[in-house]
Amino acid sequence: MPRRTLLLTATATAALAGCAVPAPRRRGPVPDPAPGLAIASTRRAQIMQLLAHPDDDLYFMNPDTRQALDAGTPLVCVYLTAGEADGVNKIPGAPRPAPDRAAYSSSRHQGLRQAYAELLGLDRFTPWEKSVLPLHGGHRAERDVLADGVRRVELVFLNTAMHTGRGRLGLPSLWQDRRLVLRTVVADNSPLDRAGSYTYDGLVDVLTGLLEQYRPTLVHTLDPDPDLQFSSEYERRRDSEQRGYSDHADHTAAGCFAWAALIHWVARATAAGEPVPGFTVSSFRGYYNRHWPKNLPPEVLERKAAHLVPYGGSPDWECGNPSGCGDYNVGGDRPLTNRKGWVRSTHHRYPGPRPALASGADGRLTAYGVLGLRAVRWRESAPGSGVWDAPDDLGGGPLAPVLGSAVTVDGRQLLFGLRFAALGGHGSDNEREIVVLEQRSPDGPFRAWRGLGNPASGPDHGRRIGVPVAVTAPDGRVHLFVRNAEKGLSTRVRDAGSGRWSGWRDLGGGEVQDGLTAVVDAAGSVHVYAAGHHAVHHWTQDAPGQDVTARTQLTEAPVPSHAPAAVPTPDGSVALYYRAAAAAALTAVTGTDTPAPRFDGYGPVAAAPTRRGPVLLGRDAEGALRLRTAGSTAVRSRGPVALDGAALHLGADGAPTVVGFGPDAAPWIWRPGSAV
Repeated sequence: MPRRTLLLTATATAALAGCAVPAPRRRGPVPDPAPGLAIASTRRAQIMQLLAHPDDDLYFMNPDTRQALDAGTPLVCVYLTAGEADGVNKIPGAPRPAPDRAAYSSSRHQGLRQAYAELLGLDRFTPWEKSVLPLHGGHRAERDVLADGVRRVELVFLNTAMHTGRGRLGLPSLWQDRRLVLRTVVADNSPLDRAGSYTYDGLVDVLTGLLEQYRPTLVHTLDPDPDLQFSSEYERRRDSEQRGYSDHADHTAAGCFAWAALIHWVARATAAGEPVPGFTVSSFRGYYNRHWPKNLPPEVLERKAAHLVPYGGSPDWECGNPSGCGDYNVGGDRPLTNRKGWVRSTHHRYPGPRPALASGADGRLTAYGVLGLRAVRWRESAPGSGVWDAPDDLGGGPLAPVLGSAVTVDGRQLLFGLRFAALGGHGSDNEREIVVLEQRSPDGPFRAWRGLGNPASGPDHGRRIGVPVAVTAPDGRVHLFVRNAEKGLSTRVRDAGSGRWSGWRDLGGGEVQDGLTAVVDAAGSVHVYAAGHHAVHHWTQDAPGQDVTARTQLTEAPVPSHAPAAVPTPDGSVALYYRAAAAAALTAVTGTDTPAPRFDGYGPVAAAPTRRGPVLLGRDAEGALRLRTAGSTAVRSRGPVALDGAALHLGADGAPTVVGFGPDAAPWIWRPGSAV
């Protein structure tokens, strides 16, 4: 399948002839069709997880998956490989057994059934309904189903051979080589009675067909673009990481196949004259977790690790599966004692607020976000109504799920996206770029999307860039920041008068995680903060209007687990709020002796300044959103589960508003109190 065909079918490409969306300045495929397409709308939530191995979801996607499942959202998990590895299901303390790939795959599948039965609140040995699922192109898969009332889990096993790094071909080879034919593994005790095989095109078509069949509103994927990570050969092999990158090669290939299928799904639907599928995406880091401070406090970690106990199982259990009752080497407390520490964090590949919020001249709230891989705008039906009008399609895809935003001094909205400029597989281009959408006038129509390129000189480094973050300085210049492949910061600046953008400039500084915070202090200077390995990192200007440069790390404060929230204060300083590594309590760096507010929970916090102190938004240990003002704390107890990246907004009257997305891909509004 040619690269251009993957992104747009011939029909969709022809429709571009008269559209106003120019091709990006960098070499790449034709952009998506012009804005204004219809968007599918449904309140039926459905999650699909596209995974490489049995247990990827338990290690890397919980507690997000568990919270949605607890709320009754049906879940289908698609495992691309059989997870058979070298066929050795090692029992700790026992002699090494003889390799048996079919048995080990079967045992890992049984472990998943045990884990998800407990996640549904059922006995771990509850029987599942097994069947053969016919797929596109004559392919077949095992499908296991377990339901408890309206709650339902389906496990779909495609069972391609697992990459082991020892010369055995797997998903990474299939992604690179259009000529490769990859055999499948038949697990013991499976309803499948014979092996099959996949080509690159066949696997993309099967995944696209599953998306069309289930029509998920939320898709979980692994990381398609892991960080560069240079380790010794011994460390790399010991930690099962691919050469040069912080993840397993199967994870990366599975992430790329998942995103290719999502792009293909949208292209196929729009080319057929159908609405853009209404879904959103969450991508999760994998072995990245080992290299950065852990971000789950004890209460959340304990619950996450407990779900791996039934997956690991035990050879002493009577589970009814003759080939084994779990992946024995990860049973018991071993996820917590494993030196790799994968279970101790849950990192999103594209962090930050999903909605970009703005108040219109008429007082209505406007939210911008990504739906169906395209930028979308929702407007509140009336000021304060809490009800959204139908979404407007702004095009621009295929985009990562988090947008950056800024407003020019004359009130025009700027939106920034991380675009999959090329994702063709089988050895073709694989590129990312930053794009911008600019309003012609305040509250007016938008210009065409424009490509801002990439701070990296080559496509491999270019894939590692992060989510764009922008801020407007009082002098009218707009500062755009992204995390680059070297894990530092790069910037471009938009001139206030001409609207022209500078070239990319590397800001230096130490290694940081993605998820940047940019603010302007009371004196008009721009500040950027990010979470490093050992401290908060800081960039700012010597004076307003000058270049942003790296500053001293905040080594006196606790090690952060995520990007800090930053609040300008009247005295010209900036107060920071974040959770320290593996801690539930809030850390406050304010330059005064004022203790941090009591605001226990996990994950990033958002903050906004008011005359009585900061308004704080975060999650409690159960994942519910909490909003803390100077006078009270409110907990969001109604409505759909909040996905990562809820956004905080203060209206003209100072009243806080929270906007987020649920598993149904629909935005919601939460206004818990009056002005603060």
